[in-house]
Amino acid sequence: MKEVFHQMANGEDLTQEQVEALFDAILNQEVSESELAAFLMGLRVKGETSAEITGIVRALKRHAVSLPQTFEDAMCNCGTGGDQSYSFNISTTACFILAAGGIRMAKAGNRSVSSQSGSAYVLEALGINIAAAPETLAQALQEVGLAFIFAQTMHPAMRFIAPARKTLGIPTIMNLVGPLANPLDLETQLMGLYSEDLQGTAAQVMQQLGRKRAIIITGPNHMDEAALYGTNTYTLLDNGHISQHQFTYQDLGMPKVTLDDIVGGDAKENAAILLSVLNNEPSPYLETTALNAGLGFYANGKVASLEEGIALARQLLADGSALAKLQQLREVQV
Repeated sequence: MKEVFHQMANGEDLTQEQVEALFDAILNQEVSESELAAFLMGLRVKGETSAEITGIVRALKRHAVSLPQTFEDAMCNCGTGGDQSYSFNISTTACFILAAGGIRMAKAGNRSVSSQSGSAYVLEALGINIAAAPETLAQALQEVGLAFIFAQTMHPAMRFIAPARKTLGIPTIMNLVGPLANPLDLETQLMGLYSEDLQGTAAQVMQQLGRKRAIIITGPNHMDEAALYGTNTYTLLDNGHISQHQFTYQDLGMPKVTLDDIVGGDAKENAAILLSVLNNEPSPYLETTALNAGLGFYANGKVASLEEGIALARQLLADGSALAKLQQLREVQV
């Protein structure tokens, strides 16, 4: 550890191999909490590189619980949190639409990120077992084309990192790592990120992890979702090429929806919002979900433009396909 601390103190970047080996030791409980906290703070002060992030992700994936079946076409749509928006569970709601559109969704989730009630609580309120066994998750991915991958179930070694993160009380490299460390080797991804300055780094990590296509989105006021007010900035990774773009709700001809219009509540309230959207009830929640599902279809390459993606999302809500996915998952992920 002393050599690593010396390097970081001098502003030197660590290699992917160094970080991977160090994180193996951390996950094997061979590093003290104070050393871990110092390491996370040192990276934060120095500035994390894509190689360092990739090293942590690879170590986490190696220690993750494996599914009994491999899927080479999986996608995830989730965010880093950290935006303090307290919006409803946008990516969780959008996930059912993406699955209804024929994309195999391995949706990562946790207890609470940027919503008042994290996706795990909402899914439990809807009757979905977030702590399902790997065999059940594989069955859901195969039969429904959708499964919710609970971080604490699939990454049990992460519990060794939590105390140090809590002690620091500030965003660290782990906020960025979470959405990237899906136990499945994803083909495509839509990732919400609270800072557009980190989008290029995240895209480089995704490229190193083998993603064929991905979008990293930062909404106005550092939201980790796309929003229908202000300017949205996204970075597109498309077969090795990385580019950055922007759009507004006016560009899409969609109504303005402010953050106050999409604030969520507790698990019961957010579950009711999710059901209202899947039942195609007009609301600011539906408009915001259609936008983010449309962005997901575009990130996957299912459509050639964001506008086409939004149109597809509206169709799948209108014909009941998205709601049907929820009903199917309730029968399998139990």
